[in-house]
Amino acid sequence: MENQPATMPVTEWSAELRARVEEVKMDVHVFAGHLKNREVDSKEDKGEQIANAMLAYRHLEDAKMRLGKVIQATEGVNVYDTPAK
Repeated sequence: MENQPATMPVTEWSAELRARVEEVKMDVHVFAGHLKNREVDSKEDKGEQIANAMLAYRHLEDAKMRLGKVIQATEGVNVYDTPAK
């Protein structure tokens, strides 16, 4: 996706980005689960690790929704609850 051609339709580019964000979001979800279930050193703050991973997940959800809003503003179609392509 680097250096996308200016001729690529906005909706297609947004949809591709939404799909990539969804993949990262699922990876972060798995990562957060790993953080919850692992043993930590005494110097580590497990709660802080988990909290930040969950915040990252929520921000990715928001990013995906915002890209859907780009599509909505372009086509007039609400894709907020539509799975990424």
